[in-house]
Order: sequence, then C-alpha cells, then structure tokens
Amino acid sequence: PVILHSDHCSKKLLPWFDGMLEADEAYFKAFGEPLFSSHMLDLSEEPDEENIAICKKYLERMKKINQILEMEIGITGGVEDGVDNSGVSKDKLYSTPADVYKVHEALSPISEKFTIAAAFGNVHGAYKPGNVKLRPELLVEYQKFAAEKTGKEKPLFLVFHGGSGSEMSEIEAAIDAGAVKMNVDTDTQWAYWEGVLKYYKEKEAYLQGPLGNPEGEDKPNKSYYDPRKWLREAEGSMVTRVANQCKILRNMDKCAK
Repeated sequence: PVILHSDHCSKKLLPWFDGMLEADEAYFKAFGEPLFSSHMLDLSEEPDEENIAICKKYLERMKKINQILEMEIGITGGVEDGVDNSGVSKDKLYSTPADVYKVHEALSPISEKFTIAAAFGNVHGAYKPGNVKLRPELLVEYQKFAAEKTGKEKPLFLVFHGGSGSEMSEIEAAIDAGAVKMNVDTDTQWAYWEGVLKYYKEKEAYLQGPLGNPEGEDKPNKSYYDPRKWLREAEGSMVTRVANQCKILRNMDKCAK
C-alpha cells in the first residue's frame, strides 16, 4: 500500500486544509478511499482548548472517509515548514500526562483513528547527541496515566517528532512506549543530498564541463551530468536510508503478516 500524509498544518492554513479534505471526500466518493491517508493539524501554538476543539471538528469530518488525524499537543522545538519554535521556553517542550489524556478523552468517542504528537523534548533538525534532552520515559507516563483512566493497556497512538539524529536507545524506548510514527525528515534530506555528493566525488573529473574528461579533452560528459543520472543516485541513497529506518522501527514486512 501507499501511505500519503500531509504534515504541520497551522491555524492560518486551515483554508488549505479544507481544500484537501474536499479533494479527499470527492476521491472517497469515487473510489471508496480518501486521496490522503492522513493529515496533521499542528495547532500547538494555540491554547489547548482551542487546539482540541478544532481537532474534534475535523475528526468528525475525517471519520466519514476513514481517514487518520494527527494532532500536536505541546511544542516541538526548532524550525520546520516555516514555523520557528527555536526560542520557545524549555517547559513548553514537555507535555504532561493530563495534557495528553485530554486529547484522547475528547477524540476517542469520535474515532480511534487519531495520533498524538506529544512533546517530550523533541526538536526539529539534527543536533549533536546530548544537545537535545529527549525524555522518552514521558511517553510511558502518558500511557500509564491514560491506561488508569481507560482500563486499556497503551491506549494512545503516539508520534515521535524531531526524530532525526536520535540515539538508538531513545528510539527503542519510544517504540516500546507506543510510538507508532517517527518523523526523520532531516535524516532523509541528508541521505538524498549525500547520494548526489558521493556521485559528484566519484565522477568529479567528468563533471567540470560539457566536454573534456580523463578519456580525452573532446570527450562528452552528457551521460554524467544528465540530471536523471545523479537524481537517481539521490533517490537510491534515500531509499536505502528509509529501508534502514523501517527496520529500526520494526515495521518491515508488516503487511505480509
């Protein structure tokens, strides 16, 4: 299957979100499934009550087309999609169990198809290990609090934002605590660029002009600088990185089972 997801829609972009849902609804009417598998509403800059109320309204609509809603409670630091949270106070980077449960309490009566990107010290981008104070143990606390309220084990579907550059122990802890999605955009961007970088270093002598290389000064280089050539290297590098991440996240061959 192909999973198509839209990320980080802030309040100012809700008209754009509405347009995507209209396209989803039309596609569902024609083919029995939505165009996008899931959408994310990032209303973490708004008061929690408003954030949750808007998410409720949209989940009611998305439920009708069998679609997943991802929402964010608490703030992910750094810069992503034009939203700059690099100067946010550190206490905002950690959601409380009560904050997270409020989301579950409001949305679960509508549909089970929602995920919660709770803040546990996450920061977008890549940072030297130790510079970002992730606290994956908070995810355990979120689940424990919700389990006590609902009587269900691990009732929350949690999202790990800002996962690029994380230590393996942090990733393992997050998965064990019920994280079902991890964002690694920075890592995959680097993998894409690295494919180009390696290709350039390997073929540098053939990439200095249209003509002239170690085989002769009149030899053409078109087959080396053709964008389809080096873009394929970028794509291959990214595919390898994504496959490795899938293995780390324990989601290899899940459909076969």
